[in-house]
Order: sequence, then C-alpha cells, then structure tokens
Amino acid sequence: MKRVRRAEGPGYPVTFGGVRPAAATATVDRDRDDTTERVRMTAAATFTSIFREEHREVRDLLFDLIDAFRARDLPRARSLLVQIANLTGPHFRYEEESLYPDLVDVFGAEYVEKLLADHDGAVRTARRLVELAGKDTLQDAEVDEAVAGARSILPHVSDCDGLSIMVERFPPERIAHILQTRTDALAADVDLLTWARTIRQRAV
Repeated sequence: MKRVRRAEGPGYPVTFGGVRPAAATATVDRDRDDTTERVRMTAAATFTSIFREEHREVRDLLFDLIDAFRARDLPRARSLLVQIANLTGPHFRYEEESLYPDLVDVFGAEYVEKLLADHDGAVRTARRLVELAGKDTLQDAEVDEAVAGARSILPHVSDCDGLSIMVERFPPERIAHILQTRTDALAADVDLLTWARTIRQRAV
C-alpha cells in the first residue's frame, strides 16, 4: 500500500494516515499554554504599573496634606483634599466594584470586609479633614487631629498596594475586566465624598 506523507505544519513530524503523534499534540498544548501565560503576564504588568502609580500619588498627596496642616496652610490643605478626593473617588470605586469581589476567592470574605472597612474609615476621615480645612484657623488640638487623620489612611495605601501580586495570578480576562471597570470609573469622574454619598452601596 502506498504511504501518504502528510505535513502537519512547521515543527511537526511527518505522520501516516493523518494521525498526529502524541508528542506533536503536546507541543501544540505547550505553545498554547505559553501564549496564554504571556497574555496574562502582560495584563498583570499593566495593572500593577497603574495600581502602584495611583497609590504613590495618594501617598504623596497625604504627606503633602500633613505638611499643610502642620503649617496651618488651610488654603493649601483644601486644595490637596480636592485632589485626593478626585483621585480616590474613581480608585475606591473600581476597587470595590471589581477588584475586591475577585479577591474573595483569594483571601476569603473576612479580609475583603476589612478592606471595605478601611474604605469606610477613609471616607469618614476625609469628611472630618474637609471640616477642619474649612475653618479660618485651627487650634493645636485640631492640627494634631488633622495630622493623625491623614496618617491613619497611610497603612491602607501601603497594604492595598500589595494586592497587585495577587492579581498577577488572575486569568487575563479577569484582569481586563478590572481595568475596564477602572476606565469606566475614571470616565464617570465622581469624587470620593460624592461617590460615598450617592453611589456607593455601603452607607457610611
């Protein structure tokens, strides 16, 4: 009987009767896995870069706010609070609407509840800082309160920043969904206190 040589494509050995050897099938699967991994790592790197830069911005603004309250420079404090609210409104929103729900499978509901409670505290603190910055002058005790309030948000900033190493393990489509939620939140452009008062599901 005449043998039929059938090319199976680059890198594949010649087969007989169209049957691909197991080794060739394994190569296809491995190539597919490698491609999926590259896509996942690219998506994860994009998310990590964005996420960490946002936390750096919040960190630096909080340190500037502390300096402004210490100097009793209330106009600068008010300006910084507007910047912080404009940045953290969309940031908190996409975290709560997309990132945090996905982290339940990683950490469990209890830890995610802690992250949400940290946001509750940040919203309350922001409201009080706006009140203090709105005064004509501050007493020493009020300066201390304002500085302590701004400082109280910093641990969440550093803790939350580390979540990106968990997102690295997410499938690319899940990371893409988080990034799309972020895009939508930025487009809505709702500041922190307005979001907390009118959109957020958790009342504070």
